[in-house]
Parts: sequence; structure tokens; C-alpha cells
Amino acid sequence: MKADWTRLCQLLDDDQELLEAVELAAGDPDAFLEAHGDVLKELGITTASQIDPWLAMIDALDDAGALAYLERDDAGEELADALAGLPRVVGADVELDEVSDVEDSLVTAVEVADRLLAPHGLRVVYLDEGTEDVPLVVVPLANTDEINRVAARLGRTARVYG
Repeated sequence: MKADWTRLCQLLDDDQELLEAVELAAGDPDAFLEAHGDVLKELGITTASQIDPWLAMIDALDDAGALAYLERDDAGEELADALAGLPRVVGADVELDEVSDVEDSLVTAVEVADRLLAPHGLRVVYLDEGTEDVPLVVVPLANTDEINRVAARLGRTARVYG
């Protein structure tokens, strides 16, 4: 299972702190709790049994600046704003005006974003955290199928739109 967590992190982002945080959460929840106790206590997490490597991964992606965190009722403007700050989108110099123009739904906006990102070898992936929030990460297009498979092996849901 540790190998799956490691592989998933490698597929999502190349941030070393992401990998270290998730490996610690998955392999030694007591040490993770000790290292992040102050922040976790604010979230109501006080025991190692409450540590979830998936949520640690989402948090570490956010800390790395690689996560677009939206709400289900958001649409194109919010998505475009969130994507515009992600390193892979910045590096690809993708024009997101067409995403901003989508007013009907977040799903439609993500589909438009995927169409604009595809020529740059990128795709948006949703990481289901079991809430109404919508954490999204932009990954290399070639990684999406394996991300979905590895997440499923871990009992989690990662998926693409469209």
C-alpha cells in the first residue's frame, strides 16, 4: 500500500514535501500527528487513528500550490481564477478566458478547461474528499488513467470530467 501512495504522489506532482507528508501519514500516523499536531488539533484530529493519507495528500497539494479548491456551485470564473495560479497552467501559458465565460456549471467549465489544456499535455483531475468541496489538480494527460487506477486500489476516487 505504501508503494501505491508513493506512486500516486509522483503522478500528481513532483513536490518532495507532498511525498514526504503522504508517506508519513500512510506509514507512521503517530509521527504524522506529532509533526502536524497543532494544525490537526484545530481540525478536531487528536489521535493517530484519525489520520487519513488521502486528506494529507490533498492538504500537501494545496500547500505546494498545486490544488484548485472550489465549491460545487462555482462556475467558469472561479475555476479560471483558481487554475491561473497553478504552476503547470502558468508554465503552459494557457489562455483561460473561455473557461471564465462558462456560467452554467463547474462541470462544463472543467470540460472547457480540459479542452484548452489538452494541447499542452495536461488534464484536470478531481480528488474526491467526501465533502461538497471540489479539489482539482492539473496533471500530465498521460498520468490520468494510472492516477484513477492507483486511487481506486487505495479505496479512493480520483476522476476526470467528460
